[in-house]
Amino acid sequence: MQVLLVEDDAVLADGLSRVLAGHGIATDVVGNGLDADLRLQRNDVAVAVLDIGLPGIDGFEVLRRLRARGSTVPVLLLTARDAVEDRVRGLENGADDYLVKPFATPELVARIRALARRNAPRPAVLAMGALSLDTDAKRAHAAGRPLDLSVREWAVLEYLLQHPQRVVSKQQIIDAILPWGDDLTQNAVEVYVSRLRLKLQDAGVSIRTIRGFGYLIEPLPAP
Repeated sequence: MQVLLVEDDAVLADGLSRVLAGHGIATDVVGNGLDADLRLQRNDVAVAVLDIGLPGIDGFEVLRRLRARGSTVPVLLLTARDAVEDRVRGLENGADDYLVKPFATPELVARIRALARRNAPRPAVLAMGALSLDTDAKRAHAAGRPLDLSVREWAVLEYLLQHPQRVVSKQQIIDAILPWGDDLTQNAVEVYVSRLRLKLQDAGVSIRTIRGFGYLIEPLPAP
């Protein structure tokens, strides 16, 4: 994963790039808005981490130009400003998420990874056993029977099917499906999984609880 970090504080930028490298995230660093705008025109980064207060042009203008070019690169805003107006302005200009300084570096890493996952190419149809999800048409079927899923149930099931036969934690599910500004607890994830199990009884799949780790979706053995 290639991340662009736009931060004019050289000490902070160096520290963050070292932290990200320690988590296997390659990072390019630029220190002003004009260089950031030029770098983003190459359209080869998975996530842009963009400070608002920049020399040259500020982060809002960098973001505006990026979206004006039609780019869908996920953008995480970093700002020392905690005013609601700044958050709203950034989101309205096309930011995907934000962090207010000071922040915990593990949270920065988690948010970058979540944004990269959301923007990764995904197959149009996810299938396992007798279950199929058409992610474009937003239709689900089990053994040819339409499934009635809520928005959150769909999101949880889609994430599980994107990680077939792998254990995923409740927190991973929350990080992957949570829209900005929403709230979702681990107890709520348990509720959605319980509902899904009832609805998937004829789908030929099982959502197993791996105690202490999370959930595993896998096909049931053929009868």
